[in-house]
Amino acid sequence: MAQQKILGIGSALTDILTPIQDESILSELNLPKGSMTHVDMATSLKVGEALASFDSTMAAGGSAANTVSGLAKLGIEAGFLSKVGKDEIGSFFEKEMLDTKVTPELFRTETPSGRVQAIITPDGERTFATYLGASLELSPDDITPDLFKGWDIFYVEGYLVANPNMLNKAMETAKACGLKIAIDMASYNMVEDNRDYMLQLINDYVDIVFANESEATALTGMGPRESLDFIASKCEIAVVKIGKKGAYIKRGEEMATVDAGIYKPIDTTGAGDMWAAGFLAGLVKGESLEKCGKMGAIVAGNVIEVMGAKMDADRWNRVYDAIGKL
Repeated sequence: MAQQKILGIGSALTDILTPIQDESILSELNLPKGSMTHVDMATSLKVGEALASFDSTMAAGGSAANTVSGLAKLGIEAGFLSKVGKDEIGSFFEKEMLDTKVTPELFRTETPSGRVQAIITPDGERTFATYLGASLELSPDDITPDLFKGWDIFYVEGYLVANPNMLNKAMETAKACGLKIAIDMASYNMVEDNRDYMLQLINDYVDIVFANESEATALTGMGPRESLDFIASKCEIAVVKIGKKGAYIKRGEEMATVDAGIYKPIDTTGAGDMWAAGFLAGLVKGESLEKCGKMGAIVAGNVIEVMGAKMDADRWNRVYDAIGKL
């Protein structure tokens, strides 16, 4: 039987990482240190101008985009569905996807591409100015059955609950095309603000749910273990990650607990995205729930030891070695 292929959907965001020496820039830009602020295009341009004299690096980002890039690195055929602008940042994002062997399914629009300006102060703290741009414009009209041909699992980032008409159409179409649907809850405030809608999606469409402890509690009002049972009763596989303590996983009556391993966190960006990549890679390879969870923990543990959500070849070799020893 051919190995299953995974199509992700989410915001196509390019991370622009800028280390600064002088924190007063944050006050001038009215960005509270350590915060994530959604900004409009004018503010995004203003931030760009204020940082123009500093050296910046760019990387394709966005939650589901990170996961599918991780899947491709783990040898799984993966694609990514989103919308970008007809601009340099959109072309950069597409090239980054292709370079990581992800198949980009990107619509183009006149609106500028989404970007996250990550301003890094000398203490390592990151302050984000996020302009969602073109990625917000993915619409129900863009979603057709053709997009799902040849894919087996549809992986959704929870941030898309902010675009319910498009998300409903995408899930409905994916299901009609025979795909399994996995969702990562994204962040506890997205769950708190959209709790009823999240529950409805899980009830109606979702087969695999990834949540961390705070997201699971926001969804169910219960602790992690009770949340696991509740979510597992609504779908095929439930995962509740409990930080340094590891994760609980449940499928029907089958239950697995995995520990997180010992890592030295530098930056937790992308940890949840990479946990999902490791887990799903194990799942499509037919591994046990426990091994899938251990694979998730290895990939997540390695990404928190580097800055950003991207790992170099040496770091990936460590991941492959550790998975090979399971």
